[in-house]
Amino acid sequence: MKRREFITLLGGAAAACPFAARAQQTPGLPSIGSSSPMTASVENRRVAAFVQRLRELGWVEGRTVAIKARWAEERSERTAEIVAEFVGEKVDVIVAAGTASALAAEQGTSVVPIVLAGAGDPVSTGFVVRLARPGGDVAGLSLQQSDLAGKQLELLRGVVPALRRLAILANAGNPVTLLDLMRRHGFG
Repeated sequence: MKRREFITLLGGAAAACPFAARAQQTPGLPSIGSSSPMTASVENRRVAAFVQRLRELGWVEGRTVAIKARWAEERSERTAEIVAEFVGEKVDVIVAAGTASALAAEQGTSVVPIVLAGAGDPVSTGFVVRLARPGGDVAGLSLQQSDLAGKQLELLRGVVPALRRLAILANAGNPVTLLDLMRRHGFG
């Protein structure tokens, strides 16, 4: 199978799921590097579903594909280290779960293709130029949360018509959260 077909397969099947960490890999197999900001215990069900679907598609871990997963353990500074490990190990593709992992992957390599798995708006974060023709080596699924901000406020006002003040609690370390907050308040 050609590299582009392999990456396309991963883009469709892997974008929603990070992978489990694996002990030993067979050299010479196409390899997937998966980076998740979460812990392995949080991701176990998605991991099992993804590995099963790969198997159904003929990709058997250790025989036809090598899976190298790393967990940032909810420490955002760890994402750059994970990407550096993958680049050093010469993985064929990096699957980046979440915006922080995707940004680290984009900043850490210009050679390895990146599959977004639930990252924030790829245009506003700079992963792609435009959705119709993304260009570059980044593809996958995004959450497109910023497109829903107006509807969320409209629904909230419908439920609480007397609402005059609103506080938003968010992860300020997440670049997409900051972009969303700025847009919602007219700064973006």
